[in-house]
Amino acid sequence: MELMWRTSHMSGGNVHYVEALYEQYLVDPNAVPDEWRNYFDQLPRPEGSSSQDVPLSPIRDQFYQLAKTRRPAQGAVAGGDSGDSKKQVKVLQLINAYRFRGHQRAKIDPLDLRSPTPVPDLDLAFHQLTPADLDSEFQTGSLFIGKDKAPLKEIVESLEQTYCRAIGCEFMHIVDTEEKRWLQQRFESVRSAPKFSPEVRKHVLERLTAAEGLENYLASKYPGTKRFGLEGGESFIPMMDELIQRAGGYGTKEVVIGMAHRGRLNLLVNILGKSPSELIEEFDGKKVIEHGSGDVKYHQGFSSNVMTPGGEVHLALAFNPSHLEIVSPVVEGSVRARQDRRNDGDGTKVLPINVHGDAAFAGQGVVMETFQMSQTRAYKTGGTLHLVINNQVGFTTSNPLDTRSTEYCTDIAKMVQAPIFHVNGDDPDAVLHAAQVALDYRMQFKKDVVIDLVCYRRRGHNEADEPSGTQPMMYGKIKNHPSSRAIYAKRLVEQGVLSEEAAKQLVETYREDLLAGNHVANALVKEPNKSLFVDWAPYLGHEWTGDADTTVDMKRLQQLAAKMCEIPDGVAVQRQVAKIYEDRRKMQAGGMALNWGFAETLAYATLLDQGHPIRITGQDVGRGTFSHRHAVVHNQKDGSTYVPLEHIADGQPRFTIHDSFLSEEAVLAFEYGYATTMPNALNIWEAQFGDFFNGAQVVVDQFISSGETKWGRLCGLTLLLPHGYEGQGPEHSSARLERFLQLCAEHNMQVCVPTTPAQIFHLLRRQVIRPLRKPLVVMSPKSLLRHKEATSSLDELAHGKFQMVLPDQGKLEAEKVKRVVLCSGKVYYDLAGYRVDQERDDTAIVRLEQLYPFPKEELYQALKTYPNLEQVVWCQEEPLNQGAWYSSQHHMRAVADMLKDGLGRDLKFAGRPASAAPAAGYMSVHVEQQRQLVDDAFNL
Repeated sequence: MELMWRTSHMSGGNVHYVEALYEQYLVDPNAVPDEWRNYFDQLPRPEGSSSQDVPLSPIRDQFYQLAKTRRPAQGAVAGGDSGDSKKQVKVLQLINAYRFRGHQRAKIDPLDLRSPTPVPDLDLAFHQLTPADLDSEFQTGSLFIGKDKAPLKEIVESLEQTYCRAIGCEFMHIVDTEEKRWLQQRFESVRSAPKFSPEVRKHVLERLTAAEGLENYLASKYPGTKRFGLEGGESFIPMMDELIQRAGGYGTKEVVIGMAHRGRLNLLVNILGKSPSELIEEFDGKKVIEHGSGDVKYHQGFSSNVMTPGGEVHLALAFNPSHLEIVSPVVEGSVRARQDRRNDGDGTKVLPINVHGDAAFAGQGVVMETFQMSQTRAYKTGGTLHLVINNQVGFTTSNPLDTRSTEYCTDIAKMVQAPIFHVNGDDPDAVLHAAQVALDYRMQFKKDVVIDLVCYRRRGHNEADEPSGTQPMMYGKIKNHPSSRAIYAKRLVEQGVLSEEAAKQLVETYREDLLAGNHVANALVKEPNKSLFVDWAPYLGHEWTGDADTTVDMKRLQQLAAKMCEIPDGVAVQRQVAKIYEDRRKMQAGGMALNWGFAETLAYATLLDQGHPIRITGQDVGRGTFSHRHAVVHNQKDGSTYVPLEHIADGQPRFTIHDSFLSEEAVLAFEYGYATTMPNALNIWEAQFGDFFNGAQVVVDQFISSGETKWGRLCGLTLLLPHGYEGQGPEHSSARLERFLQLCAEHNMQVCVPTTPAQIFHLLRRQVIRPLRKPLVVMSPKSLLRHKEATSSLDELAHGKFQMVLPDQGKLEAEKVKRVVLCSGKVYYDLAGYRVDQERDDTAIVRLEQLYPFPKEELYQALKTYPNLEQVVWCQEEPLNQGAWYSSQHHMRAVADMLKDGLGRDLKFAGRPASAAPAAGYMSVHVEQQRQLVDDAFNL
C-alpha cells in the first residue's frame, strides 16, 4: 500500500475510502469504477516477496482476508459427516478440473468449426457428484468468487463463465504458485468478463471501425492486389491499442513490434500512424527508398510516437522478410539494446511485442529458440507479449491436421511456462480483458505471455487467391458470417451504449478521413520527442573507406594492457589460465611477442576506454572455443566469475560477454537486432566453428547482407567465424567463405581474413571508430592463435593500421621476383615455410587481408614493386569450387592486367580439387592435399 500513500489523491482523509475500494475490488472487481480497477490491477508486487513462501502478495492477501468473512476452523467441512466431507473434496477437485481443462470447452472459435473435445473431468458424475448436489452449499476453497461458501450450482456457473466462454485460459502448467494464484484471481473474480464503461466500449468500436474501414477501402480501390488483409481478425487493432496505452501507464517509453504480413498495413496506418496517403502512393508504385532494391509494402518497418496516460511512447515496427518468424529474435535484440541504453534492468521502459501466425508459430523452430532465450542472462528482455493472429488455416491449401501435432498452435509456449489465453476474436470485450491481464502479468512477473486471437481469414492467403477451392466448408461459413465490427456494433446498440446512427457515423467519419489523407491513429504525436529515438545521424551518408585512425598512444596502451591483466586477490585462477595471464603481463612489459588473444583483448580495452560499449556472445566466447580469450576468469574456490574488461576505467561503458545457449539462428538474429539499435557499440557474434553459421543462413541472407539495400537499415554487426584447414574434417574447417563473397555487392559488407595479432587489433578498432556502419565478416583463425610466427609487437598496435593487403615480409630482391603468390589466411604460413625450406628467392607472397570490398589499388601497389613479374598465382586451402577463387578472380585478373597486358589472363589456381564436401575427413588425405597445393603455388 506504500504506493497508494505516496500518491496525493490517496493520502490523508482519502486513505480509508481507498482501502474500502480495494477491499471491494478484491471481492468483486466489477463493483469498482474502470479507472480504479485498472489501477488496482497494476499494483506491483512488493520488493523482496518470494513466490516460494508468499502464495499471494502481502497487499492483496491482507485486503482479501479483510474482505472475506472468517473461514470455518481448519478441518471443518460442509455438513460435518464423512459423506459431506468426501463431497467437499470432490467439489474442490471439480474447481481444479475447470482450471486445468476448461479451455477445451471454451467457445473461442468465431466460426464454431472446432470439433468439441470430450472433457469428462468437467462433468459432475466424473467427480461422483449429482444434480441433487447443486443446491447444497460447499466451501469455495481458493475460488475467487467473494464468499467462503456457495451452492454447487453457483460454483459451477462461475467456473463455466470464467473458463468456458470467450476466453480459454491455460496457466496450470506454471510451477510458480504465486503466478497461478494471481491469474486465478484476475479471471475468476470477474468471471473473465469485466464490466467496461460505455466510453471504453465506444472506443473499442471506433478502433474496430478503423480496422474494417481500411480493409474495405483498399479492397475497393485495389481489388486483387496483395495486401495480406486483416479481415476476420479486426480485433487485433483494439487489442494493440489497449496494450500500448496500458504499457504507457506503467512508464514504458518504447514498444518494439515484430510481425509478418497479415494485418501489417492495418497496424501501420491505424496504430503507428502512417499516413494513408503515403500508403496509397506505395500502392501506386512510389519508391520508399531512393537507392537500393527496396521491398514490398508489407515488409516495411516504421516508427512513430503516440501519447498514452503515462506520457509519450515511441513505437518501432521492425522490418521483416518473408521468413515468417525470423523477425522475433531480431525484435528481442533491438529491445535489449534499447534497455541497455536506458539502463532498464527490469524491462519496464522497453516492451517487446511479437505478432505471429498460427501455422508459423507452431511450425518454425526459431520460435522455440526465441522462447528458450527469454530468461537467459544474455538475451532476456523482461518478458515478451506474443500475439497469435490465429486464422485457423495457416496458409491456403493447408489442412489444420497437417500444420502441427499439438492441440493448439500455442503449445510450444508451455516449454517456458508462459500463460496462454485463447480468445474469441468476435468478442472484443474478451479480447480487451485478455490484453489487460497479459500486459499486467508481464509487468508483474517479467515473463513471456501468449494471446491466441482465434479468428478467421475472410479472403485467401493473399487477395489474388481463391480459398474455397481447398477450404470449402470453412469458406462456406465465412461467406455468411458477419464481421467482428458488425457483431459488436449490434451488441452495443442493443445494450443502449450508443445509437445505430452513431455507429454508422463512425464508419462515415473514418472513410472521410481516409479520403482526405488524414492520420487515423488517434493517439499519434505530430511533433514527437526525438530523445526517444536512436540517433543514427553521425553514421549516415558516409561513402566506403578502408582507412581509419586506429592508433593508440603507447603509454595509454601499456596502461590498458596492464589493467586488463589485473586479477584481484582472492580470485583463484586455474593453472592454465594463470599461465595465459602471466604471459600477457610479459607481453605488456615487452618480454614476449604479442599473440592473438592479447591483441584482441587489448582492442576491446582501448575501445572501452574511448567510450564504446562492447557486446560479445556465442558458444564458448568467454574463454574462446580454442581457449585463447579467457576474458571471463572463473574462481576455482567458489565458481564465481571476474571479468577484467569490466574494470578498465571508472565510468566506462558496458562490457557484455556471455556464452550463448546452443542456438545459431535466434542468437545471430538477436545480435543483428541489437547492432541495428546500438550504433556506437562493437557488437560481435562468434561461431564455435565457422560453418556453424549454416544454422543461421537466413539471418545472413535476409538481414545482414541485404538489410541496407532493401530497407536502408544500417548495421555494424561483426561475425567472428573460425576458418582454416587443419585436418579436422568437413564440418570443422570452412566458414564457407564463398557464400559470403557471393552475397557481396554494392559495398554491403566487409569480408576480411586477418593473419596477425596487429591486424585483428586494428580491424576491430576500425569497425567502431569509422562512422561507417557495415557488417564485418571475419574469417578468424584456429591454429594461428598460437602459431610461433603469427605474432606482433606493441609498437605495431600503437602506431599501425589495418592493412587490406600485406606485402611480402621476406627480404627479397625485387628484380629477382618472377612469380607472386596471392593468398589469404593460414596458408600464408605454410607457403612462407616452404619458401624458406626450398630457398626460393624468385617468388613473393602477398596476403589479401580483405577480400571485399576488394582492395584493387592496394594490391596494385604491392605488385608493381616487382618489375620482372611473369606469373601470378592464387593459392587457397579450399577446394576449387569454394573459397575466394570464383568470386574474386576477376578482381585479381584486372589488377594483374594493369601491370602487364595478358598477365591477368594467365592467372593460375593452386588449391584443392573441386569437392562436394568442404574438406577431407582423413588426416592423411588432408596432409597430402596441403602439401600438393603449396607445391603447386611455387611450381605450376
